[in-house]
Amino acid sequence: MEKTFQQSIDDLKRFYNFSDVELKILEQVDRAAEELSLSEFEHHINHEVNPEIPKIAKKYNLLGIPIGKEYGGYGANMLIAVLCNERFGQLSLGFPTFYDVDVFIGALSLQRWGTEAQKEGYLKPVVRGEKVLAFALTEPDVGSDPPAMATSYEKRGDKFVLNGTKYLITNGSIADNIIVFAKSKENKRDITAFIVDTKRKGFSVEMHLGAKIGLFTSDTAMLGFADLEVPSADVLGEEGKGLHVAYSALLNGRLGIASGCIGVIEGSLNAATARSEERVQHGKLIGKHQLIQRHIAEIRENLEMAKWPTYFAAMRKSVYDKNPADRAFMDEMDLRTALAKKIASRLAFESADRAVQVFGGFGYSLLAPVGALFCDSRVTRIYEGTDEIMELKIASKLLGKDFEAFT
Repeated sequence: MEKTFQQSIDDLKRFYNFSDVELKILEQVDRAAEELSLSEFEHHINHEVNPEIPKIAKKYNLLGIPIGKEYGGYGANMLIAVLCNERFGQLSLGFPTFYDVDVFIGALSLQRWGTEAQKEGYLKPVVRGEKVLAFALTEPDVGSDPPAMATSYEKRGDKFVLNGTKYLITNGSIADNIIVFAKSKENKRDITAFIVDTKRKGFSVEMHLGAKIGLFTSDTAMLGFADLEVPSADVLGEEGKGLHVAYSALLNGRLGIASGCIGVIEGSLNAATARSEERVQHGKLIGKHQLIQRHIAEIRENLEMAKWPTYFAAMRKSVYDKNPADRAFMDEMDLRTALAKKIASRLAFESADRAVQVFGGFGYSLLAPVGALFCDSRVTRIYEGTDEIMELKIASKLLGKDFEAFT
């Protein structure tokens, strides 16, 4: 097993009792990451979406880690899913971003809010790797302020008709089903979540967003909905209560991103250490230069600081999921996941930047092992909640609801 991943597991064994099944899952995760490594690098340097990502996830049965056994999953602690994303984050954020939306956000939302019919028709196929999920909340002019969305719906008999555009949607062009959020034309305060079949008339992929700074191997698209009909049976949660679905999903999403960022830090540390032990400048290995040692020490410190808020939030999230109606517990999870995401994403970008510096000129190349980590990690400070929104959340949880600056 990869050494830093094994170290994470060994460290956690002091606080968490892994079951035999969970340890076997983690062994599968490690093997899957090894198999994906080469194709992920090749698709990164070619700026291509990597079609092997969902195939590998299916092959190694990784899509049901935190999903209940009754729906075909393992029913494992959220911590195991976090460790999965951590391991793949060492390669790049292509797999963790796919997995964050497909599992952390999509599948877990279906598990919490879906009807039994929806779980049978949508959740179980995702766990089996037969279908891919996407989550469409963001719009061209709406990011951190979901209630301002323009995508609308109106009710016509036993169906809902959707119109609008969604932007920067991960898995957008490869998804079979998309959780779409839209605002009622009759009551602008009502936002509803719908499960949309991408084969329905009125759905379109308007643009494949390839011109990104990073995340080349992750599918990102702009989607259109033109008089798209959704049966009332495919409303997720209650009509008009879509923001409850969205905000609960983003609690999970922050953990998915934070854990991928831990992997970025580990990948940065591994690459910078190896480079320091191999490259010679001024007559000696660069690892013997004190300023290079400073970079390595800082990356290692970043790893320690990113791990524990994320691990603790993951373990608490599994407890919270057993009683999601507990408002005080929900507030705690809002704080814990915001802390984990904010800390890990900032330190991932800083660590990748330091690794590039250790590599010198070669580091500023997509061919360098740190190239994908640097390019991909920048967006983690934006998606699933910007740095600024995370800071406002953290502060408001300490100061009280009257100080919520983002509402």
